[in-house]
Amino acid sequence: MSSSPIIILVRPQLGQNIGKAARAMLNFGLTELRLVAPRDGWPNPDAGPAASGADIVLANATVFPTLAEATADIAHVYATTVRKRGVTKPVITPEVAAREMLGNSGRSAILFGAERSGLESDEVNVARAIITVPINPEFGSLNLAQAVILCAYEWSKTQNLASPPKTDLEPPALQFELDGLIAQLETMLEPLNYFTPIDRAPVTRRTLRNLLTKPAWNALEVRTLRGVLTTLNKRRPPDS
Repeated sequence: MSSSPIIILVRPQLGQNIGKAARAMLNFGLTELRLVAPRDGWPNPDAGPAASGADIVLANATVFPTLAEATADIAHVYATTVRKRGVTKPVITPEVAAREMLGNSGRSAILFGAERSGLESDEVNVARAIITVPINPEFGSLNLAQAVILCAYEWSKTQNLASPPKTDLEPPALQFELDGLIAQLETMLEPLNYFTPIDRAPVTRRTLRNLLTKPAWNALEVRTLRGVLTTLNKRRPPDS
C-alpha cells in the first residue's frame, strides 16, 4: 500500500487553524503534518483545543524553516490553490490526485498556503501538479481546514477506513399484524361516528388502510401502536 500523503502547511498564521487542519487530517486517516515557518512559532497553545482530540497529529508535527527543507525527501509534491498564478502545471481535482498518490512510488505531499494569501507563485512552482476544485468564480474562499478536509476525504476513499456501522432494520410486520391494528382502530372509531356518511365509509376505510400499510411498520412498531390505542381507549374513572 502507498504511504499516506504528508500535509504541509506553508506559513500558517493561527494556531487554531493548525489545530483544525489536524482534526480534519485525523478524521480521514492522515497523521503526518509538517509546518513551514509558522507565524506564531510552534508549539502553539491555541492548536490543541481546536484539534478536538487529534493530539497525535500535533505531537508529531515537524517544523521547517523553508519549503525546500520540508519537501527535500518528497518525490511527488502537489500544491493546492484556487487562483491562476501564471504557472504551467497540470491541474487536477483532489479525487484524481488521491488516485495518483496511491500509485506513486516514493512519498507524496500536499502543500497548503497561508490563510490570508494562500501559496505564493514560487511555492506553487515547487509542485508537479496543482490540486483545485470547481468553485464559485465570484467567491473562492475556502479556509485552511476546509481545503485540507477536501483532499483528506478523497484520499480516505482509497483506503479501507471503517464506515459507521449499519443498523439492520427489523423485517416488516406480517399482514395479520397489520390487519389486527387496522381492525382495532376501526373498532375504536366506529362508536365515534368516524365512518360517516355511510356512503363514504368504504373510501374512508380504504384510505385508512393505505395510510397504515404505507410506512412498512415492523412487528414491534405495530405492537407499540396497538398499545397506544389500547391505552387511549381505556375509560377514565368517574371523578370522585
